[in-house]
Amino acid sequence: MEVQKTRKGNRHPTEEITEPQLQTLGEIRAFISRYGFPPTMEELGDILGISAASAHGQVNHLVRKGYLRRISRKARGLMVVRRPEDEAVELTPVPIVGTVAAGLPIFAEENIVGEVLVEGKIAQTGKCFALAVSGDSMMDANIQDGDLVIVRQQPVAESGDIIVALFGDEATVKRLYIREQHIELRPENPRYKSIPIGPEDELRILGKVVATRRSSSGGG
Repeated sequence: MEVQKTRKGNRHPTEEITEPQLQTLGEIRAFISRYGFPPTMEELGDILGISAASAHGQVNHLVRKGYLRRISRKARGLMVVRRPEDEAVELTPVPIVGTVAAGLPIFAEENIVGEVLVEGKIAQTGKCFALAVSGDSMMDANIQDGDLVIVRQQPVAESGDIIVALFGDEATVKRLYIREQHIELRPENPRYKSIPIGPEDELRILGKVVATRRSSSGGG
């Protein structure tokens, strides 16, 4: 993403808030609303399912973008100074796909079980769909059981992308790893093993995960 340079003295870069940063800000606000003070980095990391160092990095971005302010000499020295809802956001409906099968188009009527609203800037990147995640194999990428992943439909992806792929008769969410002729679908949870993809295996990339939504509806 290109970042427009700011004039000297302007404290607020023109970068937009990302999906993980939006979630981080939301959890900080919820914590303050509940307890009356902000969380520590360890507490924030536990809430988000990431390390304290990663939580610290998210907070740094939010401070730089003008959503948070640090208060010096305080262990819990965070203050929310700007909210995303203060800015006009265009929302676009994206279909939620309940079942992905090898013989049916993704957007076949029998596959669609509902819709979710996402920011227009996400939906405008290409045709998108949402899919409920079942299981915890991607928890270290902050994708949890029951979450909805927002997926930009595309038949190819780069190594390192988190993708939705049709492997055999099931759709799976994994990180794509490619090195020369070696291809793997890698989980983001050490309890699970990578899935090697051989030349005889049928792998169809359905799209790249571009956002995540917390969902109370459970996995699918």
